[in-house]
Amino acid sequence: MRRLAPGNPPAPARSRWDRGTLLLGLALLAVVTLAYANHFHNGFHFDDVHTVVNNAYIRDTRNIGRFFTDARTFSSLPSNADYRPVVTASLALDYWLGGGLRPFFFHLSTFLWFVVLLLLLYRLLVGVLDAARPKPSNSLVALFATGLYGLHPIAAETVNYVIQRGDLYSTLAIVAGLLIYQRWPDGRRWGVYLLPVAVGSLAKAPAVMFAPLLAAFIFLFEQDASPALWKDTLRRSLPAVVVCGLLLALQRAMTPAAFVRGGPPLGSYLATQPAVILHYAAQFLLPLGLSADTDRQPLMGGLDRTALLGLVFLGGLVLAAWRTARDRVTRPIAFGIVWWLVGLAPTSLVPLAEVENDHRMFLPLVGAVLAATWGAWLLLERRLPRGTLAASAIGLLILCAIGTHRRNIVWRSEESLWCDVTQKSPRNGRGLMNYGLTQMAKGDLPRALDYFERARRFTPDYPFLEINLGIVRGALGADTAAEAHFRRALALAPGQADPLYYYARWLQSKGRLGEASSLLEAAVKASPAWLEPRHLLLQTLSTLGDAARVRRLAQDTLLVVPDDQTAARFLTRPTLFPTDIEEAEADLRQRPTAEGYLNLSLLYHRAGRFQECIAAARSALGIKADYAEAYNNIAAAYAGLGQWEEAIRAAQRALVLRPDFQLARNNLNWAEQEKRQQGRGARAGPDSGK
Repeated sequence: MRRLAPGNPPAPARSRWDRGTLLLGLALLAVVTLAYANHFHNGFHFDDVHTVVNNAYIRDTRNIGRFFTDARTFSSLPSNADYRPVVTASLALDYWLGGGLRPFFFHLSTFLWFVVLLLLLYRLLVGVLDAARPKPSNSLVALFATGLYGLHPIAAETVNYVIQRGDLYSTLAIVAGLLIYQRWPDGRRWGVYLLPVAVGSLAKAPAVMFAPLLAAFIFLFEQDASPALWKDTLRRSLPAVVVCGLLLALQRAMTPAAFVRGGPPLGSYLATQPAVILHYAAQFLLPLGLSADTDRQPLMGGLDRTALLGLVFLGGLVLAAWRTARDRVTRPIAFGIVWWLVGLAPTSLVPLAEVENDHRMFLPLVGAVLAATWGAWLLLERRLPRGTLAASAIGLLILCAIGTHRRNIVWRSEESLWCDVTQKSPRNGRGLMNYGLTQMAKGDLPRALDYFERARRFTPDYPFLEINLGIVRGALGADTAAEAHFRRALALAPGQADPLYYYARWLQSKGRLGEASSLLEAAVKASPAWLEPRHLLLQTLSTLGDAARVRRLAQDTLLVVPDDQTAARFLTRPTLFPTDIEEAEADLRQRPTAEGYLNLSLLYHRAGRFQECIAAARSALGIKADYAEAYNNIAAAYAGLGQWEEAIRAAQRALVLRPDFQLARNNLNWAEQEKRQQGRGARAGPDSGK
């Protein structure tokens, strides 16, 4: 290996965009696109629920300015409302472009920025390698490293997880900042390289790790050996340190007091991190154990064997970084190791709700691919024929592409994702519960209950589990047990919106409207951006005939979502649905929505126009395929026509989508009873409604 004196750095060679490299780059981009081709229609998962699906603020682009002044707009759950205005703004744009919660537009947006990251990363890596040893082969080595990053299954954890695009944006900001610093020396005096970092910090706080990474870059690649080496490095990186410190202070100042980071005691969290980092490294080398929600628990009684192995591994990394930093040719390895450790620092040193999360590897992965690729190249470039090296590189990238493609399949639906979690993290109570939810959605209530009970063994005091136990037991007819679970959820999470809403929804289905309205008012106050409690409260108050409260709530809802059709309808007629069918039909011609067609089907049903009721409900399903209320109206209309088989099928479908839907269950029971009697005897009226 040719060694160069640290005090005589070579001038960085200009990267070569020759025709061959360009063609290989285009081919690599095509492979990345093919690897991710099956992910664009994957669903929303996990934290996407409260930040995307239930977050009313992203439904109106006029809120974009507010995202930068009010962090409560980030989530429908105040305890999760972090300050990430760039992420929230991007979600609002995706919602606007897609005309609603259409996952394709959200995934397309994330993927396009992922491609931009890969393009900038390639340019940065070429510059780093040229600073160490300028050779024409550097462009190919950098291209392979970029491909390894873009195709590694670890990256798929972030690319598939919509709300975690914050990791992508912050990583992009760091790469862009370093690239500008590296390629445009004349712009350094104006601090231009800090602009993407400032934007990235408004997407996710780890973007401020740019400061130590810039210091490492300056120390390794832009300094001569001298007694003032450390002092000069600090002087040149000081602007970044100051700006990143101010950005971090802004992040903390803008984070609401209600935000709860969670996490175990600091000592237990830190004791667990060496083993976590060792796990991350193992997944980089062999990504077969990736899990969307791991079951690792914090260490409470000192270090165990895995933690000790992790400490040894960390010590080995620090030693390797020190040794490789001594020779300019091997300094990209040192820089990669530093990047890995610095990228992990925010989630390793600050206690978070989970001690381990595989999507946290997205930023550190840049350092891992740089260190591993350059180290392997220096080791093998003169030991193996170029053809063998090329074939091995292509084979490795193909294996990664296959792994990413398969990982995308895991993220396709809630059922596939949480099934994978239960297999790889079998002691994760939340994972077991979420898989049980997928079974409840399919109508398999006994199987759902089994998974909920299994989850209780690992998370006995989990309020969301108590909520779901209440829902499934209520759907099974065990009302006393259901109410006990709902009340326990309230006790475990006092003041939180979810237990208030779901308990109120159950009470409303039982006709206990006064109790339900009180809980719903508390839910709206606890989570102003969540529309479902608002809509249910509007319906409940309307049924109670409280026109004044309906008007106040509808007006307040329209302040949050100005084009909310449900609130607008109740504001017009606060104690009843519109009875003018022609008016409803005219509104739909101007603005066809699933809610509008559902309302029209109800009007048709009340007028005895059952076939038109069915047609309107099917139009609602054409817009919103999982609309349980539309299936219920179809069931009610078929029952009105005396077509019991069709009524039963529609009611069953409504219950598959929403097992605790009491109106649909009433219609199902009534249709089954009438079918048995073959139309003889008295008939009760069907339950229909929104």
